[in-house]
Amino acid sequence: MSPSPVIIAVDGRSGAGKTTLAVELAARLRAHHKVSLFHLEDIYPGWDGLAAGVERYVATVLAPLSRGEAATWTRRDWENHYDGGARVTLPAEIVIVEGVGAASEAARPMLGAVIWAESPDDLRRTRALGRDGATYEPYWDRWAAQEEEWLGRDDVPGHADLLVQNLADGSAPADLLRILPYLPALAPVLAPELSARRGLRLHAERLNAFPDAPALFQSLYSRSANAVWLDSSNAGSPAGAGQAGAGQEKPRPDGTDPAALAAAERSRFSIMADDGGTFGQSVTHRAGVSLVSTGSSTAKVAGPFFRWLDTVWGRRAVRTPDGYPCEFTLGWLGCLGYELKRETGGSDLSAPTPDAALIFAGRAVVLDHAQGTTWLLALDAPDAGEWLAQARTAVDTAAARPAAGGPAAQAGGSTGVVPSTPPAFRSRDTSAQYREKIEAAQHQIAQGNTYEVCLTTTLEARTQESSLDPWSTYLALRRRNPAPFASYLRLGNLAVASTSPERFLKIASDGGMRAEPIKGTRRRAADPQEDSRLRAGLAASLKDRAENIMIVDLLRNDLSHFAEPGSVTVSRLCAIESYATVHQMVSTIDARLLPGAPRAEAVAACFPAGSMTGAPKISTMAILDQLEGGPRGLYSGAIGYFSLNAAADLAVAIRTLVISTDGDGTAQLSLGVGGAITSDSVPDDEYEEIRTKAYGVLSALGSVFPED
Repeated sequence: MSPSPVIIAVDGRSGAGKTTLAVELAARLRAHHKVSLFHLEDIYPGWDGLAAGVERYVATVLAPLSRGEAATWTRRDWENHYDGGARVTLPAEIVIVEGVGAASEAARPMLGAVIWAESPDDLRRTRALGRDGATYEPYWDRWAAQEEEWLGRDDVPGHADLLVQNLADGSAPADLLRILPYLPALAPVLAPELSARRGLRLHAERLNAFPDAPALFQSLYSRSANAVWLDSSNAGSPAGAGQAGAGQEKPRPDGTDPAALAAAERSRFSIMADDGGTFGQSVTHRAGVSLVSTGSSTAKVAGPFFRWLDTVWGRRAVRTPDGYPCEFTLGWLGCLGYELKRETGGSDLSAPTPDAALIFAGRAVVLDHAQGTTWLLALDAPDAGEWLAQARTAVDTAAARPAAGGPAAQAGGSTGVVPSTPPAFRSRDTSAQYREKIEAAQHQIAQGNTYEVCLTTTLEARTQESSLDPWSTYLALRRRNPAPFASYLRLGNLAVASTSPERFLKIASDGGMRAEPIKGTRRRAADPQEDSRLRAGLAASLKDRAENIMIVDLLRNDLSHFAEPGSVTVSRLCAIESYATVHQMVSTIDARLLPGAPRAEAVAACFPAGSMTGAPKISTMAILDQLEGGPRGLYSGAIGYFSLNAAADLAVAIRTLVISTDGDGTAQLSLGVGGAITSDSVPDDEYEEIRTKAYGVLSALGSVFPED
């Protein structure tokens, strides 16, 4: 008796291309494994024998193979319309069974993975009759009726681990092989395929040209269904962070300003990518299930998101090229939603938006604002050369455009979107309700259940999809409110336009960790003297310093879970940074990751950002669930990248507009706002703070904060 094999079923309606798919998949797997292949069409007892054939298959083929035993079965003689002689299928490391019913209900307990192949009806009939010709044609409708009856009782597609839109273009086997290792049941046996993902070669090319960023993004990615721009939109901006002023650290003897240095580090690089090309993939996670897609195939992986992340990120898969200055060396980019807190000590709530949405970029453009150069990155692949040539041309064209406002304005990037009718937002809470929740939070503090509560609410609007272009909206936001962690994400029917100033967590490839929480906000004023007074008032505010210091202590604890003992330090405490619409109080906490520590777990230990929960984190999140009365969605989560060299850089998803479409011609807009509540918070001041935080986004839309 052999060890029990891993059995993969390829199922689908007739003509879905199951046979070709299974044969080609087996051929590719045989590079590293012994593979056995069984076709169900050899065992059906006639044209009315779907149900009986599945029964035979389960009893005489699948059952013994699943025990590691040889399967002896009777082969159908289709030409003479009777059962023929006995056949034997031997077990192997991997067994592939294909045919209608291969993954039926009785079979599934013995299967390691279920692949469901789907094709358009007209293509299925053409493909099936083209293969079997006149033999099959008289029986097509008869057999199809049996398939529909069977699927009416047994939802095999709903139980599939992997769905394939098999369009007979030859791409499906390669797509399948790229995501099969994501399935937990197959990961151990497909270790060679997994290791191949960690031996990738990275091409990096430096261009001495600096393009107009919006024009370049449009040129390369305007037709991409999934694309990400991590945009340091305040790089070089006079309204950017790091201006000297009251409450700021004193300049160093060498003339450098610590705040300016911090701002320059955060704002140096912008990254653009989509999920196109050989290695392109995407993942969407909702309520404990990750859907991983590449080309024609989508795998369904049950389990926590951070556990899945640990399987695809955290180990160095590429070497950083010599002379390349950025930590991003291709990998996963996108957003994590606040409701992932279910995996880190919070309760299980569902949101209308995904709990996580990422793309895998096998090629990208990186803009170096400090050097005024552009880097093209691409994993070694057959289509890399063609893309590099296209990207060079796009960079040269965008670099030749005038920089003084023209490109952004032409792309819709004025200081306001100015839709025909600005979206009318409504708030989850009236002003009175929000003030009552502030008092309820202070009651929890008085009872000793928490020290600080980051209370939030949500502004929502619905508008015609045709009246609000997400791309133009983002360009308007970045011009009005530039920020070091601005970003634009287009992920299917979801668009995210963020002007976040706050870093959640950075993990460098060498293990350095950094968090930079913001607590304390004042509006900017047009009058310089009034603006300076507001900034000085923030710097002198004991309440804001207390809020900030409490979060610093929380993050010191979060980082310490996977940090080298003694490495956690606070390099900046309660510094003041100024942005286009607000002054902020910012601190910096640094640490060093323990060698060999799981990096995905280190991210999870800090998630969600303490600046968006309060302290202590877990008990305060439970209080927030009761007070807020609804999910936050992407707001309060994170936006950024997980790089192939094991680095990550994530911003807190604040000052972030989320735009969702559902195919009915309307768009749902969501904007979260909030602030930290302590025992000495003044409800009127706290309510004014959320209005201030919402102003940058709402004003760009031509909208106003909703009145009661």
